[in-house]
Amino acid sequence: MYLPNDPVMLLSYINTQLRDNYSSFEDLCDSLDVDSAEITSKLSAINYEYNPELNQFK
Repeated sequence: MYLPNDPVMLLSYINTQLRDNYSSFEDLCDSLDVDSAEITSKLSAINYEYNPELNQFK
């Protein structure tokens, strides 16, 4: 699965997918077969962390 390389674009893509298609970040990663640690690291670099209660990176 191709994901945007730019962290801001990645943030937008992931949050849109979480909002529209997935009930959790884990579900998204499993379904798209992507590395959750890599995504979390890229988004952490721009000060965003996953909030499971909101099901989004904030």
